[in-house]
Amino acid sequence: MAPSKILIADDDILVREAVVKILEMFGHEVVAVDSGEAALEVVSDEFDVIILDINMPGLDGFETFSKIKERNLEIPVLFFTGAGSMEYAVRAINLGAYDFITKPIEDLDLFDVKIRRAIEKRMYVLKDRAYRQNLEIEIQAKTKELAEKNRLLEQYAHELENITVNTMLTLQTALEEKDPYTAGHTTRVTAYAQQIGAAMHLPTEELTVLRRACQLHDIGKLVIDVSCIQKPGPLTEEEWEQVKKHPEVGENIIKPLRFLRREGNIVRHHHERMDGKGYPDGLTGDEL
Repeated sequence: MAPSKILIADDDILVREAVVKILEMFGHEVVAVDSGEAALEVVSDEFDVIILDINMPGLDGFETFSKIKERNLEIPVLFFTGAGSMEYAVRAINLGAYDFITKPIEDLDLFDVKIRRAIEKRMYVLKDRAYRQNLEIEIQAKTKELAEKNRLLEQYAHELENITVNTMLTLQTALEEKDPYTAGHTTRVTAYAQQIGAAMHLPTEELTVLRRACQLHDIGKLVIDVSCIQKPGPLTEEEWEQVKKHPEVGENIIKPLRFLRREGNIVRHHHERMDGKGYPDGLTGDEL
């Protein structure tokens, strides 16, 4: 394991050199400077602990600490305080310093404990930072993966919708082609409706709903017997009632397909009339 790297700033050369020797004796790598300005020039994320003397010419310890905090390095800072300077010590703690050390250093074991605790604090900060960074990377990766899965699901759903509609259209077209009277009917209705929709400046989504509804409007005839419409002469009352069921039956065929909900509503009402004489619900005017 690499030795911890400690930065010490103290203008007193005797104190500075003594502390360097003590820290090196405990196995730490030390960078020593004689002022707050010099500390700001060399400080970086590579350091594990910073020790600042409070009374330095130029930038004092408190001013240096404030500028270091602005860099968001999250390095524990300990302050040197003279004997009887508890007011300074309290101020240092209130500013966010990790701890304070009374000088001259008389208890080497206590000094070592304070330094090691500060290093442990730094290790915790680095681990927490790495965890948060890895978590963010993982979240971004999962978000990207989820977005791709959603894209594929949307693509699959769209393809499934098209397959479903095309299957129903194939059956309906096959039914129409058996009768010369109805052959091409759905194609013509769809073309006319699209032209009208375009003239009304309907948005693309609305035109898609209109197109599908037109393509499926007679889907109910796949289920009920409407062969009577091919006979010469008028329909009987029973035959007419049978024919009038196909819009409602068509809606019921489409109803399980949620993506065709609006189309189903159009299929049901495609034989309604403004005067209320249409079917199956006899809607009038604004109801349409």
